[in-house]
Amino acid sequence: MRYGLRLPSYAIGERTAGLQEMGSYLRRAEDLGFDSAMLIDHLLIAPPAYRVAWLEPVSLLSALAGVTRTIRLGTLVIVLPFRDPVAFAKEWATLDLLSGGRSILGVGVGWNKEEFAALRIPIKERGRRMNEMLEAITALWAGDDVSYEGTYYQFEHLTIEPKPVQKPHPPIWIGGGTQPSEKIYGEGVDTITPVLRRIARYAETWVPHSSATAEMVSGDWARIRELMGEFGRDPDSMRRVYSNFVHILEPGEKPESAAPKFSVYSGMDLPYWQEFYLLGEAEAVAERIRGKIEALGGVDDLILNPLDWDPASIEILAERVLPLVAAP
Repeated sequence: MRYGLRLPSYAIGERTAGLQEMGSYLRRAEDLGFDSAMLIDHLLIAPPAYRVAWLEPVSLLSALAGVTRTIRLGTLVIVLPFRDPVAFAKEWATLDLLSGGRSILGVGVGWNKEEFAALRIPIKERGRRMNEMLEAITALWAGDDVSYEGTYYQFEHLTIEPKPVQKPHPPIWIGGGTQPSEKIYGEGVDTITPVLRRIARYAETWVPHSSATAEMVSGDWARIRELMGEFGRDPDSMRRVYSNFVHILEPGEKPESAAPKFSVYSGMDLPYWQEFYLLGEAEAVAERIRGKIEALGGVDDLILNPLDWDPASIEILAERVLPLVAAP
């Protein structure tokens, strides 16, 4: 199992972290053995889940490629329907080249209605647009003189350079599935089947919702494996990820003390953080993580999201939490 980080890439005015601070943090993460650094993508502030804006991920990843050495750089997740397939294929291939083939493309369909309205994209088209995006960009990465004829995107005889370093293309992670937080995402049961079909058809790695229960994950996983067989794919080839926000309390420290850190970015309250995020002392958090991994039937990547750029937060994870997670 590989250990990675999702970064607190908040856009919070004068308090926004600078590149020097980020680089020092990530080089320390490399020294501690973390394998990946991932970014959230939101065009606007997206309540009720978030109360801050986030830095644009492709721009930031390109900058981070120059101040890191070995850590893989990616998105968890980027809202693919916000992009144009030709322009995005060029942008991401350039990132993969500049990073020396270290990029991971984690994608999702998005959920915030205001963001889709701002970009003049009908939110009801997001799933079908994402399918076409995945088909178009992977074709552009893999070949020359490429044509594509979809409902939303069409082009003829295009060749994109540079090509990604990773062949035939960077790994594609897809997030989604059944989850209980409908008050945030506004999703119902009728949206799940298309999501699972997309994962089964296009993903190398599945990223379930961090708030999903063991029963939800188990049901989705069985359905994904079934659908992979229908698409002629080996179900055992699918990798899995568990990802969540995390804050470690000192022995005897009250959960309420974490409010100043969570409230910087989160629009939710303490009961929500305690139920859905990883908030507690090191041993308790490690036990929760192990329970989630067991519910998933094992994972290939564990991605944890500390709440600030203090290197002490990742040192605590590396020294006091991850050894307990890995213990037999």
